[in-house]
Amino acid sequence: MPTILFAAPSLWPEYRDALPAALAEAGIDATLVTEAAPEMVDYIVYAPSSPLQDFTPYTRTKAVLNLWAGVERITGNPTLTQPLTRMVDPGLTEGMVEWVTGHTLRHHLGMDRHIVNPGHVWDPTCPPLARERPVTILGMGALGSACATALRALNFPVTGWSRTAKPGCLHGQDGLAQALATAQILVTLLPKTPETENLMNADRLALLPQGAVILNPGRGPLIDDNALLAALDAGHIGHATLDVFRVEPLPQGHPFWTHPRVTVTPHIAADTRAITASRVIAENIRRGEAGEPFLHLVDRARGY
Repeated sequence: MPTILFAAPSLWPEYRDALPAALAEAGIDATLVTEAAPEMVDYIVYAPSSPLQDFTPYTRTKAVLNLWAGVERITGNPTLTQPLTRMVDPGLTEGMVEWVTGHTLRHHLGMDRHIVNPGHVWDPTCPPLARERPVTILGMGALGSACATALRALNFPVTGWSRTAKPGCLHGQDGLAQALATAQILVTLLPKTPETENLMNADRLALLPQGAVILNPGRGPLIDDNALLAALDAGHIGHATLDVFRVEPLPQGHPFWTHPRVTVTPHIAADTRAITASRVIAENIRRGEAGEPFLHLVDRARGY
C-alpha cells in the first residue's frame, strides 16, 4: 500500500475529500497523509509554495506530482532528483479556453466601446466576421491546442507557433516572424523558460500588425513590460489584456493598472480544480504502481 504525502498545506482543504474520492475511483488502496517520515513516502503531491524544499531524504519516493501547471519554481531545485510531473487538468484547460475565447470575442466585436460609452455615442460600425480576424497562438501544448480548436470552431483563422516542430504549426525564429506578421489578436500561452523570457520584446512587438491586441494568460515574463507600454503608447498595439505578471499581485503603482489600453485580470484565466486535478494525480499514482510511464512528465532540460 503506497504512502502519499500531500505536501501543499494551503491546498489541503480543497483536496481533503476530492483526492481520497479520486483514489477510490481509480481502485487505489493507499495511505494519504499530510505528515510522514521521508523514508516512508512513495509519492509527494506538491505545490511550489510548499514548505517542503529539500527532497534529499525522500529516497523511496517514485514521483513528485505537482498540482500547478507551471513548474519553473521547482525545476531548479538541485535536491529534486525524483521524477516530476506537471498538472494538465481538464478543468484548468476548460477555464483557459473560456477566458481566451471570451476575451478574443470581446476585442473582435469591440464590446468595450458599447459597454463603456459615457458620451452615449451612436456608433453603428460593425466588426468583420471571425473568418476575417486572424489569431495567432504562441505555445501549442495542451492549453494552446484546446484554445485553437475552440477559436477555429468560431471560424477564426488560427496560426499556431511552437518552439519545436509540431504538425500544423509554425516553429523556429522564421516561423515566429511569420506568425506575428498576421496576428490581429495574439495569445501567448508559453511556459516560462530562459528561452521564452521577454520573447515579446520591442522588435517582435513591432512585427505585429498596427492595432493588434495581445492576450497573455500564459506567464508574465513572456512580454517585456516596458516594450509593451511603449508600443501601447505609440498606438502600434491597440490593447493588451493581461492575466499574469512578473510580480503578483500586480503592485498598485504599476502603470498597467491605469493605462487606458490595458486590462488587468487577477490571474484567473485558468485555475486547477480539485475534483478534476485529483483524478490526474490518482491516474499517475496508478501508473506508478503498475510500472507504467507517468503522464505529463517534466523534461528538466526544457524546463517544462
